[in-house]
Amino acid sequence: MEARILTWNLWWQFGPWRERQEAILAVLREQRADIVFLQEVWAQEGGLDQAEWLADELDMYVARTEGPWYDDGVSLGNAVLSRWPIGRWEVHRLPDVTGAPSHRRAVAARVDSPHGGWWCVCTHLDYKFDASSTRVAQCETLCAIVDGLRGDAEVENPVLLAGDFNAVPDSDEIRMLTGRHEPAIDGLVFTDLWEVAGDGTGFTWRRDNPYIDDSTWPNRRLDYLFVSWPRPRPIGNPTRVWLAGLDLVGGVQPSDHAAVVADIRMTE
Repeated sequence: MEARILTWNLWWQFGPWRERQEAILAVLREQRADIVFLQEVWAQEGGLDQAEWLADELDMYVARTEGPWYDDGVSLGNAVLSRWPIGRWEVHRLPDVTGAPSHRRAVAARVDSPHGGWWCVCTHLDYKFDASSTRVAQCETLCAIVDGLRGDAEVENPVLLAGDFNAVPDSDEIRMLTGRHEPAIDGLVFTDLWEVAGDGTGFTWRRDNPYIDDSTWPNRRLDYLFVSWPRPRPIGNPTRVWLAGLDLVGGVQPSDHAAVVADIRMTE
């Protein structure tokens, strides 16, 4: 039995954001994911909540971070949407390079799937080109969060970790997560699903996206779907991984990032 998971940075209220909402919804409807990890979702104080709206339209459950709030009363956060009920959820602050709490957050939701409970962690790390040390600290905290959530790794369902990590696969922070460098927590690393079953470069920050014409960043793979390891084989293994949200929808580019989608094994 398989499930479909998807991660996507929705680019907050940047660009033609009102026009982009229906395009975002159309892509999510087309992909039909069972669990969705979203970054840069917005909520207007006392008004519309993008994550809630998407969940209502897609008939899904939702867990989301609160804030941070900006001067115009609009928040920027992360969310997990699930086709199955969310039993409980919690929000964690991530540190800056000094260890002090930053505005970056992770939301962890326990999804009550037909195949048992799955902890799903959605996050968005510091974006600055030169902020690898900050992202390392944030990934260390994420590992501690996941370690606190998982049960017996040899017999229980693994943890799904996804989001916009603003880091390329050979960076220190991603190498630490994927076992190419000493892990933050002994006995905990992650499988990068694109590396197992993706085809091609997997660039999610792409020069062919009209919203990044003026960016100084090259093509990069910044967005990831991870599954914790060790885990009972073959649970969590991907059978297919691909990109979505690449094309115009009704003449509108949905976001400045591409989405990453995967079909994964849910049972032995």
